[in-house]
Amino acid sequence: MTDVRPHAPAPTVLAAADRQGYGSLRTRSTPRAERYALGRGLRQQVPRSSLSQWSPSSQWSPSADRRDVLDLLEESHEGRISWLVPVRIGRMVASPYGFLRGAAVVMAEDFARLPATGITPIICGDAHVGNIGFYGSPERELVLDLNDFDEAHPGSWEWDLRRLVASVWVAGRQNAMSEDSCADAAISCVASYRSQLWELSDQPLLARSFQRLDLDRLQTAASDQALRQELHRAAKKARSRTSDRALPRFTEQHEGRRRIVEEPPLITRVGAAEADELAEALDGYLATLAPHWRRILGGYTIVDIAHKVVGVGSVGLRAYVVLCEGSDPEDVLFLQLKQARRSVVAPFVHGDSAWHAHQGERVVEYQQALQTVSDPLLGWTTVGGRQYYVRQFRNMKGTVALDAIDPRALADYAGICGQLLAKGHARTSGASMIAGYLGRSDKVDRALCAFARVYADQTEHDHQRLVDAVARGAVPCEPGV
Repeated sequence: MTDVRPHAPAPTVLAAADRQGYGSLRTRSTPRAERYALGRGLRQQVPRSSLSQWSPSSQWSPSADRRDVLDLLEESHEGRISWLVPVRIGRMVASPYGFLRGAAVVMAEDFARLPATGITPIICGDAHVGNIGFYGSPERELVLDLNDFDEAHPGSWEWDLRRLVASVWVAGRQNAMSEDSCADAAISCVASYRSQLWELSDQPLLARSFQRLDLDRLQTAASDQALRQELHRAAKKARSRTSDRALPRFTEQHEGRRRIVEEPPLITRVGAAEADELAEALDGYLATLAPHWRRILGGYTIVDIAHKVVGVGSVGLRAYVVLCEGSDPEDVLFLQLKQARRSVVAPFVHGDSAWHAHQGERVVEYQQALQTVSDPLLGWTTVGGRQYYVRQFRNMKGTVALDAIDPRALADYAGICGQLLAKGHARTSGASMIAGYLGRSDKVDRALCAFARVYADQTEHDHQRLVDAVARGAVPCEPGV
């Protein structure tokens, strides 16, 4: 990739070697029937009914030594851009669901104390209904899958499923749905996860790795008419989210050149020195791509770079949008660099070590592990000692508007989310053991439904605690940004 400004040679990209977590073609795997039996045996140690518990000692209340949510949030803000922290708080206080989106660190701390089987596939680490959405496959087809992997890491499958089902309940309440409707959606989510795990665990490893939910299969999976209409709307919008269609909104002509439009404080152009440093790092990023895509990107030139605030959990971490042009002014590509830090899950995984010296590489590897198809331009780099992953910025991304669906549609969509989470887990390890533990009955469905309700209560309580702290001036907040 060339740059309009001269810069020094690209830095060396760190490579991971002798990474844990991989098998050997010379070692015979444990037979599937034996894995099922091992999973069933875990019910003696971790009864399925225990998944309803909110703390090791009580079903209905947290443990007495639970860490203060405000302390956890303050710790998570260390190293972030200080003037953006109030923006993050503003997005979290907007609603209990907004709080949940930014509270992955709180949930990781909570869930690590709860009963778990010890089966640890690669997990999303931030599974909630808003982190499942559309994006473009390398063939430019729309697919629906998990789509946020900043916290992805080996971990307990229960942690992902707990976060997902709690988010379903919180989202349902936010839409003024009844508790019975929230329960229906939560049970649909877990039942679909369980059913999909059973189906995939019985397939060859290679075959299950190709399972994906494209738009045609998605319309079949969605039985509710209102949900099908919302999926159609979201898909139509996602198809328009490409680099070329972003030009009128995100760029302008200035002194004969195209540049990114600033929208302070969310989009701000970087200075010349920082732009040079980022451009140099992007040349290092090229070395992390497959040779074909490295050659493709080598035909583009960086013309502008801006800092862009994104999401809720990521607010305050550094993120950049890079505008690149090909040989024709209309041939454009937007890349995004997002700062990657250690997963919130990592401190709670027994025997955890630095499997990845580079956290951007971790995000990329585990995204490719959990998704059936991924952005071919995923890679990683380092800028000023900070680690980043790189991806396409406008890659046909879109989400289902949860506030636009009714109770039946939420239950239907929650089932699809559970199915996609199961698919991700089954692509890595432990599917047969998880299926053996879950069984064919609805015991786990009912247990996690009970958990989702009490944890939704806890989320609302934590959200109110943050709202109160903002009201008394203890936590800085900038709402509506």
